[in-house]
Amino acid sequence: MHEEEAFKKSFDAKLARRILKYVRPYWKQVGLALLALVVSTLTAASTPLFLKYAIDNAIVPREVLPLAQRYETLLLVCAVFLAVRVVDFIANYAQTYLISWVGQHILFDLRSEIFAKLQRMHLGYFDRNPVGRLMTRITSDVDAINQFITGGLVGLIADFALIIGLMTFMLVLDWRLALVAFAIMPIFLAVTTWIRGGMREAYRAMRLRLSRVNASLQENLAGVQTTQLFNREPKNEAQFNLLSSDLRGAWVEIIKWFALFFPLVGLMGEVTVALLLWYGGGQVIQQAITLGLLVAFTDYVRQLFQPLQDLSEKFNIFQAAMASAERIFGLLDTKEEVADKPGAIPVERFRGQIDFEDVWFAYGRRGEAKPQGTEPGDEGKEVEAAGLEVIEPTTPEEGEWDWVLRGVSFRVRPGEKVALVGATGAGKTSVISLIARFYDVQQGAVKIDGLDVREYRQRDLRRAIGIVLQEPFLFSGTIASNLRLGDESITLERIEEVCAFVGADEFIKRLPQGYETVLHERGGGLSTGQKQLLALARAILHNPDILLILDEATANVDSETEQKIQAALERVMQGRTSIVIAHRLSTIRHVDRILVFRKGRLLEEGSHDELLKKGGYYARLYELQYVHGGGA
Repeated sequence: MHEEEAFKKSFDAKLARRILKYVRPYWKQVGLALLALVVSTLTAASTPLFLKYAIDNAIVPREVLPLAQRYETLLLVCAVFLAVRVVDFIANYAQTYLISWVGQHILFDLRSEIFAKLQRMHLGYFDRNPVGRLMTRITSDVDAINQFITGGLVGLIADFALIIGLMTFMLVLDWRLALVAFAIMPIFLAVTTWIRGGMREAYRAMRLRLSRVNASLQENLAGVQTTQLFNREPKNEAQFNLLSSDLRGAWVEIIKWFALFFPLVGLMGEVTVALLLWYGGGQVIQQAITLGLLVAFTDYVRQLFQPLQDLSEKFNIFQAAMASAERIFGLLDTKEEVADKPGAIPVERFRGQIDFEDVWFAYGRRGEAKPQGTEPGDEGKEVEAAGLEVIEPTTPEEGEWDWVLRGVSFRVRPGEKVALVGATGAGKTSVISLIARFYDVQQGAVKIDGLDVREYRQRDLRRAIGIVLQEPFLFSGTIASNLRLGDESITLERIEEVCAFVGADEFIKRLPQGYETVLHERGGGLSTGQKQLLALARAILHNPDILLILDEATANVDSETEQKIQAALERVMQGRTSIVIAHRLSTIRHVDRILVFRKGRLLEEGSHDELLKKGGYYARLYELQYVHGGGA
């Protein structure tokens, strides 16, 4: 519905001025294009004058002239006419090229600005905005702005310039014939206003239904495995065909208006020509005007209706551009909630001490979208049933925020290996996100080496942190480029050394081109374990001071690969401050300390043996998972 309302908005001068700011750096090219436009307008408006002169002075002269003189006049008129058309060709070429050049540069500038903005946005923004919507901003919405500059705005200026030029020439030549030609204009304006309204509604319906088709297509392509698994192909096809049928109906409605508009405009043009022939022909018979003047006016009328016809199309371009501009500038104006402070502190290396001091954190207010996996889960109900009391502190804002972390305080010493344990939705991943400053806390502070992470430059902070995800992301490109991630100072020898260290070199050497093997989208063709090893190697290559391992990096691999990854992780964590999130408690016995989370608060902490002896929440979880579950 937001898309629909935005499209209904009419021309907005404020938005137009903001779009024109992107034109300002190219004012020289625009100035040359407008000069070429003036030349093109004058040459177009002068064309009928050649017809008039040739007819009145050579073909049907009022005075008897020698045949040779008439041929000479015709030859001269043709030569000058061709010269003027050559000038017109050059002017049109220059105008079209320059405006298109400016449009493409503006397109580039806008795309770059939007992409840079998206790169700076904190992760919470992407939690609330679907990827498909953001891709539309940088593709079709930016293209609509380009159409506004090249086709809409400049085209509108060209059309108005041509209309004014033609009408001026007509009035100067003969104001009576000009008034006859202009007599049908009120009817033309009324008809085009009516058709324009119908076309606007048709376009609005088409864009709305097109967005539904695109959303359905994206969803079905993303979930094709589930579709095939549950044999939903016929049902999904029927649903998609229904949406596609609605889109077809919207396009047919648009075609209906176009099919009506162009013949109607053409008919009114012919009516104007008929009026000219009736009135002007009588004037020629009475010898009040020349035949050449009547022919020239007929040509002027035919030229006049073309830009008038184009104005309705320009209006649709303006409508689409205003809607797109509103969405684009809405994105660009969005506050960067996680941004560097003025005078943010640069840092080369961290010792690795991490402090959480009474941290209260929520992804958003109640009812707002949150990342998947941050909602409280059902795990641990058996613990409550066993009689362990869960005390949940409150704050004055308790009713406003959906708290994920509640008054969390702990310290991780430099070089210490710490594991985070708890049910789904307990707040473990949120701890990792706050250390890397993907989000900012609402209350309290997250500190590294005694200083709030908000005081550091984000670039330096994240350069010192290595993160290994449960589902690592690999870009299209070679294995080497995925490991370097743009840091060309990392040599191939260093890459091979690190891959051998984590155990990834074995499978890489078996690939056709080794480290230069090109990966498909998201690392297609590699197993989950191979992707995990590459992600681990990538994290180590950039020599982080703090290593964060999210959500059981070995959860989706076979036993043999799990052993390789676990061995690599133990080697990598030596001497580094490391935080591991784990669901399988057997994988974290080697850590120095375990922090146990429950419903957003830190419930227990200690070593594996200490927590088992304590007999609390962790011991109960361990018993449920490995004794009753048969996992131990």
